[in-house]
Amino acid sequence: MRVAAVQLNSTADPAANLAVADRLTRAAAADGASMIVLPEKWTAMGSDEQLRAAAESLDGPAIGWARATARELGVELVAGSIVERIDGQGKLANTCVHVDPNGKIKAVYRKLHMFDVEVAGRSYRESDLEEAGDEIVLSETADGLELGLSICYDVRFPELYRILAVRGARAFPLPAAFTLATTRDHWETLLRARAIENQAFVIAANQIGAHPGGNRSGGRSMIVDPWGIVLAQAPDCEGHIVAELDLGRLEQIRAQLPALANRRPEVYDWPEQVRA
Repeated sequence: MRVAAVQLNSTADPAANLAVADRLTRAAAADGASMIVLPEKWTAMGSDEQLRAAAESLDGPAIGWARATARELGVELVAGSIVERIDGQGKLANTCVHVDPNGKIKAVYRKLHMFDVEVAGRSYRESDLEEAGDEIVLSETADGLELGLSICYDVRFPELYRILAVRGARAFPLPAAFTLATTRDHWETLLRARAIENQAFVIAANQIGAHPGGNRSGGRSMIVDPWGIVLAQAPDCEGHIVAELDLGRLEQIRAQLPALANRRPEVYDWPEQVRA
């Protein structure tokens, strides 16, 4: 199976971002990709006010484009994430949508872990704008590849990926807008760790460069195999990368080094309280 990760430098202009996403998605399909992953907040990056202005429902133009394009190109499209406006709620959601080659929405995942941190002297408060999701979501391609959905900061929570793997996930599409500092220091290590410990593929599509509002993303989108080998890595510019997923190799790794089968869930016991 040939897959692609698209790397964007999104602005606060949804129409301009969609035009670039369309061009690079088509380029990835022309390179033979049957599954394409877009980055986090591909429709808009910017201040809270700009993100709120760009928010839309799942019936809006972004997912409408994703459905039409997946159907036209005959590809699985993990449409990164958009800032979703949910009727009747004051806050928004950071939402990933998987669309199948028929243009049908197969799965909707809302980011579980809010990016409320301080990095390189800058404070981020994602929860001021968005509501955290409350559901772990597994999807599946038309060819039967199980996908464990997540977004960006989620990658720092290995328990999420282990649950997805135990439920059957063999690949993790990961839309992201990792900061420049954390991309340089943590990105590759985290992606390879999630791949190795769950013996699964990771298809990580990151944002790149400066965005309105003073944020900066680190790029280096990657596709990683279940042994932790980086199959493809993007340069520091907009574009796409492709790689072949050898599912037979995945099954061989799981058979020869059966870490998932050797788990001891009966002895694992979470502490009642976890100190921060």
